[in-house]
Amino acid sequence: MPALVPLLGGVLLGALLSWGWFTTQGPDILPPEAGHIMRPAVCFTPGEKCTDRIVATIGAAQREVLVQAYSFTSPPIAEALEAAHRRGVRVRILVDDSQISERYTQADEMAAAGIEVWVDDPSGIAHNKVMVIDGELVITGSFNFSRSAQERNTENLLLIRDATLAAQYTQNWERRRAVSTPYAEAARPPAAANDNERDRRKRDSAIFGLF
Repeated sequence: MPALVPLLGGVLLGALLSWGWFTTQGPDILPPEAGHIMRPAVCFTPGEKCTDRIVATIGAAQREVLVQAYSFTSPPIAEALEAAHRRGVRVRILVDDSQISERYTQADEMAAAGIEVWVDDPSGIAHNKVMVIDGELVITGSFNFSRSAQERNTENLLLIRDATLAAQYTQNWERRRAVSTPYAEAARPPAAANDNERDRRKRDSAIFGLF
């Protein structure tokens, strides 16, 4: 009987260690649709529901969602951001200036809902596809926040829970916001047409279905 004590103790220790590994390194405790990310996760299109993963993760946000979007034409993602805004989450969005003239942009809806939206206008294009959620979760990858990214393109989406990394992305977001224009001001019709080569290139690259 005494010999069983260390044996049982070893079994119990092994079970505890296995449980600890599973909850920190193994599969997510909750399924992807619950928006619960315990370790780096990836999603690919075609074949996987990356938009649903983004929507679920936004749905789990409690304090803040920062967005950097090149193409922002996905109604489900926009609806999730608006729902987060309504429940008290601070949502702030940076978009490329192609979204000013993009027919299917969701930036108009976001601004109308009272969400803070700015237009980033670097020398090239604002090509980021990033979300930072609650200062600890980063969503990035090639996946634009668009219908085409889900339904037509080959894309990748990466979700990483890392507060240090999230802080770096937040700092970069704030640097870009500091040189951005509020959407309401940027979206006003110009006094005179400005149809230079860069503007045409940006508009052409924002055609719905391409990105």
